[in-house]
Amino acid sequence: MLAANHRPALRSNLAEINVTPLVDVMLVLLIIFMVTAPMMQSGIQVRLPTAETRATTSPEGEVVTITRDGMIYIGQQSVPLDLLEPRLRNLFLGREKKVVFLKADEGISYGVVIQVMDRMKLAGIDTVGMVVDSKKKWK
Repeated sequence: MLAANHRPALRSNLAEINVTPLVDVMLVLLIIFMVTAPMMQSGIQVRLPTAETRATTSPEGEVVTITRDGMIYIGQQSVPLDLLEPRLRNLFLGREKKVVFLKADEGISYGVVIQVMDRMKLAGIDTVGMVVDSKKKWK
């Protein structure tokens, strides 16, 4: 038998999640990624020629670099000129779009650049983009 003044205890569950720690962690991760992202774009160091226009690059292409001393790289891997065509052919095997961005040091001879571009075309590369530094600092 229940007494007249006896009420059942009302229990309320706290169903809200405290998002403050989550926001703190996300902000720290954002700062870490903002600091480390420029460092992840490292590659073979070359002094690129400058141009008035700003070039756009697509993330779907591979980068071929020619250094001042005539060394050729696909990404970070050194490749002799004789093996450039078969390596590119194997690299793009099965890909629909075959895009390569060429970074050539401004001190390299024009003939070397043409030889590399010729090997790219023999490998079946559809598009070759030239990477340059812009003269203006873009905002």
